[in-house]
Amino acid sequence: MASRQAPEDEQGGGDPSGDLRSVLVTSVLNLEPLDVDLFRGRHYWVPTTQRLFGGQIVGQALVAAAKSVSEDVHVHSLHCYFVRTGDPKVPVLYQVERTRTGTSFSVRSVKAVQHGKPIFICQASFQQTQPSPARHQFFMPNVPPPEQLLDHEALIDQYLRDPNLQEKYRVGLNRIAAKEVPIEIKPVNPPTLSQLQSMEPKQMFWVRARGYIGEGDMKMHCCVAAYISDYAFLGTALLPHQWQYKVHFMVSLDHSMWFHTPFRADHWMLYECESPWAGGSRGLVQGRLWRRDGILAVSCAQEGVIRVKPWASKSKL
Repeated sequence: MASRQAPEDEQGGGDPSGDLRSVLVTSVLNLEPLDVDLFRGRHYWVPTTQRLFGGQIVGQALVAAAKSVSEDVHVHSLHCYFVRTGDPKVPVLYQVERTRTGTSFSVRSVKAVQHGKPIFICQASFQQTQPSPARHQFFMPNVPPPEQLLDHEALIDQYLRDPNLQEKYRVGLNRIAAKEVPIEIKPVNPPTLSQLQSMEPKQMFWVRARGYIGEGDMKMHCCVAAYISDYAFLGTALLPHQWQYKVHFMVSLDHSMWFHTPFRADHWMLYECESPWAGGSRGLVQGRLWRRDGILAVSCAQEGVIRVKPWASKSKL
């Protein structure tokens, strides 16, 4: 998938001679071709829910779609539906349909299949680069740089060392700490224990792929961003409610992305997430991935099922 280059960033993802190739490229997004427009994907990391990680399916589907277009077009949007629960014990087959190949825009439809049934459907649109004088964007939030922040693992360890941490949070944090995910995360303004009961449905964190991807292949960086975009995304809608309710069932229903400008997914990007609405056992979340230089790289949106139960009372009466 050779294509236009992603921007170089002096504060980014490391030197290829001194850094390991990202497992997202060598394993997670490295699909096995079986036939024309037919690929097989395998699993690297499975969440504690024992369901397939939605970001993995989105990323692998975009890899499959990108293999069916020419080198001079680039993904600008994708729209996906998760229709069945994925089985982590078997690989996923990705079937690509070349829906339309036009002069400026091309559309590819991808179906992810397990046990003979679709678990996921996606449409991705690709565009030839077309400059335009009509340009604008929002401003990136003013936040501390990632070098000044604790990473996810260190922050969880800090929480677990606090003797005042409630057991209901301790169990969840231990589960998160046990995960081996192929991305690095540094939360911005992480809440203190006293703030957990009064949180807004908003969060920001710096994020990048572990390891080195390189600057040459923008299509691959978009596929990695698709993987990253689903991590902790829907959980934004739970932040105001987590002290009162525990998750009984939470899955993504759909996922959309819009790619605005070249970026490197192995360099730090700010992921700004917010949930404008939740109700009816569903939650809506929106996100923006910002480059360090303040350029808006990607926009995301997702709706998911969120079913909760009250935390059990300690009272035995």
